[in-house]
Amino acid sequence: MKQFKAIISKHKSSQTSSSQQVTPSTTPTNKSPATTQSIVMSSAPLSGKVAVITGGTKGIGASTAMLLVKLGAKVVVNYGRDSAAAEKIVSQLGSDKAYAVQADAGSVAGVEHLVQETVKKYGKIDILIPNAGILPMKTVESTTEEDFDRTFNLNVKGPFFLVQKALPHMAPGSSIVLISTTLCHASVVQGPYTLYCTTKGAIEQLTRLLSKDLLASKGIRVNAIAPGPTATDLFLEGKSEQVLKMLASFSPANRLGKPEDIAEGIAFLCGPGSGWVSGQTIRVNGGFA
Repeated sequence: MKQFKAIISKHKSSQTSSSQQVTPSTTPTNKSPATTQSIVMSSAPLSGKVAVITGGTKGIGASTAMLLVKLGAKVVVNYGRDSAAAEKIVSQLGSDKAYAVQADAGSVAGVEHLVQETVKKYGKIDILIPNAGILPMKTVESTTEEDFDRTFNLNVKGPFFLVQKALPHMAPGSSIVLISTTLCHASVVQGPYTLYCTTKGAIEQLTRLLSKDLLASKGIRVNAIAPGPTATDLFLEGKSEQVLKMLASFSPANRLGKPEDIAEGIAFLCGPGSGWVSGQTIRVNGGFA
């Protein structure tokens, strides 16, 4: 007990001594007050960055290209056959900020060509967005081997090998954003989405594993965006007005997403505000799932 009282007494004495030491002096001093570091939000947080977007001339890809340029980046928009659409978006964004490359985003040779052209033009890649994809409405009974190969080539094989070919040109701090779908997580999805959702399930697993590998070995973050039903040509094709209204009703907002909605999520994952985000699939779907 005596030892305990001695410790308490010593602690109080130390507190008194400490408080006396930190009591501010009323004596005038010539020292200037400490300045507080201000946080300035840049209007061009992606300035100096180079982004590659497959399927970059329409829908989510085009909206993402427009937003990234607005945030300061230069973009390489990949297209397959529609040269008119490629010329149009380059014209809209400015030839000093955008560059179009024709390549098959579902083949190894195609994505290698895309990377080579990008590096030849800009010397590096900071942001990689394998956005190109197809959405076949096929049940398991109606799916052919050709359907299967074509869908997996563009939705899985292309993104996988695009990452592989781009990595030597990506520095620590770079970002990869893959494209999944909220349909993988929605209980209302029916059989005709089987093949498409299977490819996007592969993309989500690829996101998790690439993140563990690349963040540790190269300092590159990998994430995925999972859009809900979004009013793009790809999604609207073959759907009746009745079906589209039903899909819109699944969202609390009672509407389909817009490509601009998804682009905002992608831009976040490309920017400095997501520096501690990796290996995640972010659902951008207006509460759909």
